[in-house]
Amino acid sequence: MSKYSIILGNLGNTCDRFLSSGYKDELPKETLIRQASEIDGVEGVELVGTWDVSRENVEQVGEMLAKYGLKCVSIIPDHFSQKRWGRGSLSAKDPDIRKQALEYTFECVEMARQLGCKTLNIWPGQDGYDYILQSDLVRERGWLKENIAKVAASAPDINFALEYKPKEPRNYCFMARASDTLLLAKETGLENVGVCIDTGHAFVAGENVAESIVILQEYGRKLFHMHFNDNYGAWDDDMIVGSVHFPVYVETLFWLKETKYAGWLSMDQYPYREDGQGALRESVEFLQMIERRLDDAVMQELRALVSAGDAVKTQRWLRKTFFK
Repeated sequence: MSKYSIILGNLGNTCDRFLSSGYKDELPKETLIRQASEIDGVEGVELVGTWDVSRENVEQVGEMLAKYGLKCVSIIPDHFSQKRWGRGSLSAKDPDIRKQALEYTFECVEMARQLGCKTLNIWPGQDGYDYILQSDLVRERGWLKENIAKVAASAPDINFALEYKPKEPRNYCFMARASDTLLLAKETGLENVGVCIDTGHAFVAGENVAESIVILQEYGRKLFHMHFNDNYGAWDDDMIVGSVHFPVYVETLFWLKETKYAGWLSMDQYPYREDGQGALRESVEFLQMIERRLDDAVMQELRALVSAGDAVKTQRWLRKTFFK
């Protein structure tokens, strides 16, 4: 069975743009960590910088994780929810803002080391543009690559997983799809720079997640991390895994196993109104259900099906395998 984790804030009060206070009460950090530990199969958590972990509380957070037997799987630097990043962080036009973003990323590296965490998941959500002819595309994309390379070169003990998303909060994000993010990672020339696939981001980008997995694995084993959620394809709704794209997750887990992905399967959801722990538990159990079915015999059946390419037989197989 794969290693499962969750983003800690998914258990708390998640806010939307119509109600900035959110629909739930705020819970103490230790309560969130305890709830994470109560989900069967979950062994780790991801922490968002400033939301969950900072230089001031990193030691205390480490103690709470140890108390509940959880690992810190990754730190996600907060390059997206601070006013100063409103016009970009690592690629901002303002050199002082770029400097601040770089220094803050170095801080996250040190926090990761303190927590025994081996991955920084980089999602520079504010790095992009909203209007045509607003961005100096060559220079700003260059600054993004340059700053990622600077921090990664200084920390060979840490993996940097670049998470892509086509839009939101900007109308166009610089790291928008699997392939262009792979190009950026490879252009750094560093072994410790790779890519994170968020399934919901991939759906919005019009990708087939399985094909993105194969591309990243075939071109240098660059799939470093996985985020799981679901949506209807038009927006990053961050719904319970499998609530929309059931067969897609069968193919996704098949190719993760086939390409020998050894990283974490991490839940990244925004249960605005739902019970957070319950929503995350359903997601984990859904993926575990598929994994249990993918034994050696079933993997061989799937290899034969994808080799033959007969859609009718494949649909019959899905029905008989999962709905009999």
